[in-house]
Amino acid sequence: MSPVAKKAPRKSVTAVAKSAETFTAAERAAMQARAQELKAETRANRSREEGERELLAAIAAMQEPDRGMAMRLHAVVKASAPALMPKTWYGMPAYALDDKVVCFFKGAQKFKDRYATFGFNDKARLDDGAMWPTTFALKALNAEVEKRIAALVKQAVG
Repeated sequence: MSPVAKKAPRKSVTAVAKSAETFTAAERAAMQARAQELKAETRANRSREEGERELLAAIAAMQEPDRGMAMRLHAVVKASAPALMPKTWYGMPAYALDDKVVCFFKGAQKFKDRYATFGFNDKARLDDGAMWPTTFALKALNAEVEKRIAALVKQAVG
């Protein structure tokens, strides 16, 4: 009697459909936006004006209060670190140095969060010992918050 080779079980059509549902519609939209951004970056030598135009369009598409916060943050980042290149990143306003995102704004409504966030990626020079914050919750902007963000952005670009 010859041994019977066992076949690996196939995924059912239902299992495949369920795995496609693991991302929310907002997450899928963010991934699609990032794919489009990557294609645009490889097609052309991006300029500061192009990046800013895309960033401002992303901000204009936001609802209040996210739109107002994003516009104010844009002004703060531009004034604090003029070397940063404005761009979009996963459909969000972001600022890069040498094509690497340093900081970004994520509106509360993008993923139905209870607060917006301003965050920094590993390119940011915020190191402080063995542990330090990289993302900050924002409910509102005032002079004190803007001053703190400006200082963090300046530190991030070193």
